Amino acid sequence: MTDTTKENKPATVPEAKQAGEARDRWKWVEPTVWTERMLSALEEGVKGGKWYSLMDKVYRLPNLMSAFREVKRRKGGAGVDHQTIEMFERDLIENLTKMSTELASGRYRPRAIKRTWIEKPGSREKRPLGIPTVRDRVAQAALRHVLEPIFEREFAEQSYGFRPKRGCKDALRRVNRLLEAGNHWVVDADLKSYFDTIPHERLMARVEEKVSDGRVTEMLRAYLTQDVMEPMTSWSPEEGTPQGAVISPLLSNIYLDKLDHRMAELGYEMVRYADDCAPRRGGKEAERSAGPSRTSLRMREGPSESVCRGRLQTTCSC
Repeated sequence: MTDTTKENKPATVPEAKQAGEARDRWKWVEPTVWTERMLSALEEGVKGGKWYSLMDKVYRLPNLMSAFREVKRRKGGAGVDHQTIEMFERDLIENLTKMSTELASGRYRPRAIKRTWIEKPGSREKRPLGIPTVRDRVAQAALRHVLEPIFEREFAEQSYGFRPKRGCKDALRRVNRLLEAGNHWVVDADLKSYFDTIPHERLMARVEEKVSDGRVTEMLRAYLTQDVMEPMTSWSPEEGTPQGAVISPLLSNIYLDKLDHRMAELGYEMVRYADDCAPRRGGKEAERSAGPSRTSLRMREGPSESVCRGRLQTTCSC
Protein backbone atom coordinates (compact mmCIF):
# COMPACT_ATOMS: atom_id res chain seq x y z
CA MET A 1 0.00 0.00 0.00
CA THR A 2 1.35 3.42 -0.87
CA ASP A 3 1.11 6.40 1.42
CA THR A 4 0.27 9.16 -1.04
CA THR A 5 -0.91 11.92 1.29
CA LYS A 6 -0.50 13.23 4.80
CA GLU A 7 -4.14 14.20 5.12
CA ASN A 8 -5.04 11.21 7.24
CA LYS A 9 -3.29 12.64 10.27
CA PRO A 10 -5.58 13.74 13.09
CA ALA A 11 -6.34 17.42 13.26
CA THR A 12 -4.08 19.17 15.72
CA VAL A 13 -4.20 22.59 17.26
CA PRO A 14 -0.86 24.41 17.45
CA GLU A 15 -0.13 26.30 20.62
CA ALA A 16 -1.22 29.90 20.60
CA LYS A 17 1.36 32.56 21.45
CA GLN A 18 -1.28 34.92 22.84
CA ALA A 19 -4.98 35.02 23.64
CA GLY A 20 -5.83 36.87 20.44
CA GLU A 21 -4.47 34.04 18.32
CA ALA A 22 -6.64 31.53 20.20
CA ARG A 23 -9.73 33.66 19.62
CA ASP A 24 -8.89 33.97 15.93
CA ARG A 25 -8.48 30.21 15.57
CA TRP A 26 -11.79 29.49 17.25
CA LYS A 27 -13.94 32.19 15.67
CA TRP A 28 -16.90 29.84 15.34
CA VAL A 29 -17.30 29.03 19.06
CA GLU A 30 -20.01 30.60 21.21
CA PRO A 31 -18.36 33.73 22.73
CA THR A 32 -20.70 33.83 25.73
CA VAL A 33 -19.28 30.45 26.76
CA TRP A 34 -15.73 30.40 25.45
CA THR A 35 -13.98 33.31 27.10
CA GLU A 36 -10.26 34.02 26.58
CA ARG A 37 -9.48 31.99 29.69
CA MET A 38 -11.55 29.05 28.47
CA LEU A 39 -9.92 29.19 25.04
CA SER A 40 -6.47 29.21 26.62
CA ALA A 41 -7.38 26.07 28.56
CA LEU A 42 -8.70 24.51 25.35
CA GLU A 43 -5.44 25.26 23.53
CA GLU A 44 -3.09 24.24 26.31
CA GLY A 45 -5.07 21.24 27.50
CA VAL A 46 -6.71 20.74 30.88
CA LYS A 47 -5.28 18.70 33.72
CA GLY A 48 -5.88 15.00 33.15
CA GLY A 49 -7.50 15.75 29.80
CA LYS A 50 -10.95 16.07 31.41
CA TRP A 51 -13.24 19.07 31.80
CA TYR A 52 -15.08 19.76 35.04
CA SER A 53 -17.70 22.35 36.04
CA LEU A 54 -19.32 22.82 32.65
CA MET A 55 -23.01 22.95 33.55
CA ASP A 56 -22.83 26.53 34.78
CA LYS A 57 -21.78 27.52 31.24
CA VAL A 58 -24.78 25.67 29.79
CA TYR A 59 -27.48 27.42 31.82
CA ARG A 60 -26.17 30.98 31.60
CA LEU A 61 -28.86 33.22 30.12
CA PRO A 62 -26.62 34.71 27.38
CA ASN A 63 -25.83 31.17 26.16
CA LEU A 64 -29.51 30.18 26.23
CA MET A 65 -30.42 33.34 24.34
CA SER A 66 -27.83 32.55 21.67
CA ALA A 67 -29.12 28.98 21.53
CA PHE A 68 -32.67 30.21 20.96
CA ARG A 69 -31.53 32.45 18.10
CA GLU A 70 -29.89 29.42 16.51
CA VAL A 71 -33.06 27.32 16.88
CA LYS A 72 -35.14 30.13 15.42
CA ARG A 73 -32.77 30.48 12.46
CA ARG A 74 -32.99 26.77 11.69
CA LYS A 75 -36.79 26.83 11.97
CA GLY A 76 -38.55 23.50 12.45
CA GLY A 77 -41.92 22.40 13.74
CA ALA A 78 -43.49 21.97 17.15
CA GLY A 79 -42.82 18.93 19.30
CA VAL A 80 -45.20 16.87 21.42
CA ASP A 81 -46.29 19.96 23.38
CA HIS A 82 -47.48 21.67 20.16
CA GLN A 83 -45.50 24.79 21.07
CA THR A 84 -44.06 26.54 18.00
CA ILE A 85 -40.96 28.74 17.91
CA GLU A 86 -43.21 31.79 17.64
CA MET A 87 -45.17 30.75 20.73
CA PHE A 88 -41.97 30.15 22.70
CA GLU A 89 -40.67 33.57 21.66
CA ARG A 90 -43.74 35.45 22.93
CA ASP A 91 -42.55 34.88 26.50
CA LEU A 92 -38.89 34.40 25.65
CA ILE A 93 -37.23 35.87 28.73
CA GLU A 94 -39.64 34.08 31.05
CA ASN A 95 -39.13 30.76 29.24
CA LEU A 96 -35.33 31.06 29.19
CA THR A 97 -35.18 32.14 32.83
CA LYS A 98 -37.30 29.17 33.86
CA MET A 99 -35.12 26.82 31.81
CA SER A 100 -31.96 28.29 33.36
CA THR A 101 -33.35 27.77 36.85
CA GLU A 102 -34.36 24.18 36.09
CA LEU A 103 -30.95 23.38 34.60
CA ALA A 104 -29.12 24.96 37.54
CA SER A 105 -31.21 23.13 40.15
CA GLY A 106 -31.20 19.75 38.38
CA ARG A 107 -34.98 19.81 37.85
CA TYR A 108 -34.81 20.01 34.06
CA ARG A 109 -36.20 16.94 32.29
CA PRO A 110 -36.50 16.66 28.49
CA ARG A 111 -39.93 15.95 27.09
CA ALA A 112 -40.72 13.13 24.69
CA ILE A 113 -39.61 13.32 21.08
CA LYS A 114 -42.21 13.33 18.33
CA ARG A 115 -41.27 10.85 15.62
CA THR A 116 -42.30 11.30 12.03
CA TRP A 117 -41.23 9.55 8.83
CA ILE A 118 -39.82 11.33 5.79
CA GLU A 119 -38.90 10.19 2.30
CA LYS A 120 -35.38 8.88 1.83
CA PRO A 121 -33.83 10.42 -1.33
CA GLY A 122 -33.25 7.87 -4.08
CA SER A 123 -35.15 5.14 -2.27
CA ARG A 124 -38.67 3.90 -1.63
CA GLU A 125 -37.79 3.62 2.02
CA LYS A 126 -38.56 6.22 4.64
CA ARG A 127 -36.33 7.27 7.50
CA PRO A 128 -37.37 8.36 10.99
CA LEU A 129 -37.02 11.96 12.06
CA GLY A 130 -37.22 12.95 15.70
CA ILE A 131 -38.63 16.38 16.58
CA PRO A 132 -37.81 17.55 20.11
CA THR A 133 -39.81 20.37 21.66
CA VAL A 134 -38.58 23.92 21.04
CA ARG A 135 -37.60 24.11 24.72
CA ASP A 136 -35.44 21.01 24.42
CA ARG A 137 -33.88 22.15 21.15
CA VAL A 138 -32.77 25.34 22.88
CA ALA A 139 -31.29 23.40 25.80
CA GLN A 140 -29.48 21.02 23.44
CA ALA A 141 -28.06 23.90 21.42
CA ALA A 142 -26.76 25.51 24.62
CA LEU A 143 -25.19 22.19 25.64
CA ARG A 144 -23.60 21.77 22.22
CA HIS A 145 -22.08 25.27 22.48
CA VAL A 146 -20.18 24.02 25.54
CA LEU A 147 -19.19 20.53 24.38
CA GLU A 148 -18.41 20.90 20.69
CA PRO A 149 -15.03 22.70 20.93
CA ILE A 150 -13.79 20.18 23.51
CA PHE A 151 -14.22 17.31 21.05
CA GLU A 152 -13.62 19.27 17.85
CA ARG A 153 -10.08 19.96 19.04
CA GLU A 154 -9.06 16.35 18.39
CA PHE A 155 -11.52 15.14 15.76
CA ALA A 156 -9.78 13.46 12.83
CA GLU A 157 -9.00 15.52 9.76
CA GLN A 158 -10.81 13.14 7.38
CA SER A 159 -14.25 13.70 8.97
CA TYR A 160 -16.40 16.37 7.31
CA GLY A 161 -20.05 15.92 8.29
CA PHE A 162 -21.74 18.20 10.85
CA ARG A 163 -18.52 20.01 11.75
CA PRO A 164 -17.86 23.77 11.96
CA LYS A 165 -16.40 25.38 8.85
CA ARG A 166 -16.62 22.07 6.93
CA GLY A 167 -19.11 20.70 4.47
CA CYS A 168 -19.89 18.38 1.60
CA LYS A 169 -17.85 20.37 -0.92
CA ASP A 170 -14.76 20.10 1.30
CA ALA A 171 -15.20 16.32 1.39
CA LEU A 172 -15.57 16.18 -2.40
CA ARG A 173 -12.42 18.25 -2.87
CA ARG A 174 -10.48 15.80 -0.72
CA VAL A 175 -11.92 12.87 -2.67
CA ASN A 176 -10.72 14.51 -5.86
CA ARG A 177 -7.22 15.05 -4.45
CA LEU A 178 -7.01 11.42 -3.37
CA LEU A 179 -8.12 10.20 -6.79
CA GLU A 180 -5.51 12.40 -8.46
CA ALA A 181 -2.91 10.95 -6.08
CA GLY A 182 -3.67 7.43 -7.35
CA ASN A 183 -6.07 6.12 -4.73
CA HIS A 184 -8.49 4.40 -7.13
CA TRP A 185 -9.66 1.43 -5.08
CA VAL A 186 -12.70 2.65 -3.18
CA VAL A 187 -15.19 1.20 -0.69
CA ASP A 188 -18.29 3.38 -0.91
CA ALA A 189 -19.94 2.61 2.42
CA ASP A 190 -22.96 3.64 4.45
CA LEU A 191 -23.52 2.62 8.06
CA LYS A 192 -26.89 0.94 8.16
CA SER A 193 -29.35 2.61 10.58
CA TYR A 194 -26.37 4.28 12.25
CA PHE A 195 -28.15 6.94 14.28
CA ASP A 196 -30.69 4.40 15.54
CA THR A 197 -28.11 1.83 16.65
CA ILE A 198 -25.39 3.76 18.51
CA PRO A 199 -24.81 1.87 21.80
CA HIS A 200 -25.52 4.25 24.66
CA GLU A 201 -22.96 2.99 27.15
CA ARG A 202 -20.10 2.94 24.65
CA LEU A 203 -21.03 6.40 23.45
CA MET A 204 -21.14 7.77 27.00
CA ALA A 205 -17.81 6.14 27.80
CA ARG A 206 -16.28 8.14 24.95
CA VAL A 207 -17.92 11.34 26.17
CA GLU A 208 -16.64 10.71 29.68
CA GLU A 209 -13.08 10.40 28.42
CA LYS A 210 -13.13 14.22 28.22
CA VAL A 211 -16.10 15.35 30.34
CA SER A 212 -16.29 14.73 34.08
CA ASP A 213 -19.16 17.02 34.99
CA GLY A 214 -21.80 14.58 36.22
CA ARG A 215 -24.67 16.98 35.58
CA VAL A 216 -23.65 17.32 31.94
CA THR A 217 -23.36 13.57 31.41
CA GLU A 218 -26.72 13.03 33.16
CA MET A 219 -28.26 15.56 30.80
CA LEU A 220 -26.88 13.66 27.81
CA ARG A 221 -28.17 10.36 29.17
CA ALA A 222 -31.60 11.92 29.60
CA TYR A 223 -31.61 12.90 25.92
CA LEU A 224 -30.55 9.42 24.83
CA THR A 225 -33.36 7.74 26.78
CA GLN A 226 -36.17 10.27 26.46
CA ASP A 227 -39.45 8.75 25.29
CA VAL A 228 -40.25 8.62 21.59
CA MET A 229 -43.88 9.20 20.58
CA GLU A 230 -45.68 8.18 17.42
CA PRO A 231 -49.43 8.11 16.84
CA MET A 232 -50.91 5.43 19.10
CA THR A 233 -47.57 4.34 20.63
CA SER A 234 -44.55 5.48 22.64
CA TRP A 235 -41.41 3.83 23.98
CA SER A 236 -38.03 4.51 25.63
CA PRO A 237 -35.07 3.75 23.33
CA GLU A 238 -32.29 1.45 24.52
CA GLU A 239 -29.85 2.50 21.80
CA GLY A 240 -29.40 5.22 19.22
CA THR A 241 -29.74 8.99 19.17
CA PRO A 242 -32.64 10.52 17.22
CA GLN A 243 -32.01 12.13 13.84
CA GLY A 244 -33.41 15.60 14.16
CA ALA A 245 -32.15 16.29 17.67
CA VAL A 246 -29.71 19.22 17.89
CA ILE A 247 -27.14 17.26 19.89
CA SER A 248 -27.22 14.09 17.74
CA PRO A 249 -24.72 15.10 15.01
CA LEU A 250 -22.06 15.87 17.61
CA LEU A 251 -22.70 12.60 19.44
CA SER A 252 -22.50 10.65 16.19
CA ASN A 253 -19.10 12.17 15.40
CA ILE A 254 -17.84 11.48 18.92
CA TYR A 255 -18.74 7.81 18.53
CA LEU A 256 -17.08 7.38 15.13
CA ASP A 257 -13.96 9.43 15.86
CA LYS A 258 -12.01 6.38 17.01
CA LEU A 259 -12.87 4.66 13.74
CA ASP A 260 -11.52 7.69 11.85
CA HIS A 261 -8.23 7.58 13.73
CA ARG A 262 -7.94 3.80 13.47
CA MET A 263 -8.44 3.83 9.71
CA ALA A 264 -5.71 6.46 9.43
CA GLU A 265 -3.37 4.31 11.55
CA LEU A 266 -3.98 1.40 9.19
CA GLY A 267 -3.08 3.56 6.18
CA TYR A 268 -6.54 3.95 4.68
CA GLU A 269 -7.32 7.32 3.13
CA MET A 270 -10.88 7.57 4.41
CA VAL A 271 -13.27 10.43 3.74
CA ARG A 272 -16.25 10.35 6.10
CA TYR A 273 -19.36 12.51 6.02
CA ALA A 274 -21.57 11.56 8.97
CA ASP A 275 -22.50 7.88 8.41
CA ASP A 276 -21.22 7.79 4.81
CA CYS A 277 -17.58 6.90 4.32
CA ALA A 278 -15.26 6.06 1.46
CA PRO A 279 -11.95 4.40 2.42
CA ARG A 280 -9.41 4.49 -0.43
CA ARG A 281 -6.19 2.71 -1.25
CA GLY A 282 -3.77 3.05 -4.12
CA GLY A 283 -1.20 1.01 -5.99
CA LYS A 284 -0.71 -2.69 -6.74
CA GLU A 285 -0.84 -3.68 -3.09
CA ALA A 286 -4.33 -2.23 -2.84
CA GLU A 287 -5.38 -4.19 -5.93
CA ARG A 288 -4.05 -7.44 -4.45
CA SER A 289 -5.75 -6.87 -1.10
CA ALA A 290 -9.06 -5.67 -2.50
CA GLY A 291 -10.57 -9.13 -2.76
CA PRO A 292 -13.86 -9.75 -4.58
CA SER A 293 -15.82 -7.00 -6.25
CA ARG A 294 -18.46 -6.90 -3.55
CA THR A 295 -17.94 -6.90 0.16
CA SER A 296 -19.82 -6.46 3.42
CA LEU A 297 -17.93 -4.85 6.27
CA ARG A 298 -18.95 -5.32 9.87
CA MET A 299 -17.88 -2.94 12.57
CA ARG A 300 -18.69 -4.70 15.80
CA GLU A 301 -19.06 -2.74 19.00
CA GLY A 302 -19.63 -5.36 21.66
CA PRO A 303 -23.11 -6.90 21.56
CA SER A 304 -24.40 -4.15 19.27
CA GLU A 305 -23.16 -3.86 15.73
CA SER A 306 -23.64 -1.60 12.76
CA VAL A 307 -23.44 -3.10 9.30
CA CYS A 308 -21.58 -1.23 6.61
CA ARG A 309 -22.27 -2.41 3.08
CA GLY A 310 -20.19 -1.18 0.20
CA ARG A 311 -19.04 -1.84 -3.31
CA LEU A 312 -15.38 -1.99 -4.25
CA GLN A 313 -14.70 -0.13 -7.44
CA THR A 314 -11.70 0.94 -9.51
CA THR A 315 -13.09 4.41 -10.19
CA CYS A 316 -15.25 6.80 -8.28
CA SER A 317 -17.87 9.23 -9.54
CA CYS A 318 -18.57 12.06 -7.10
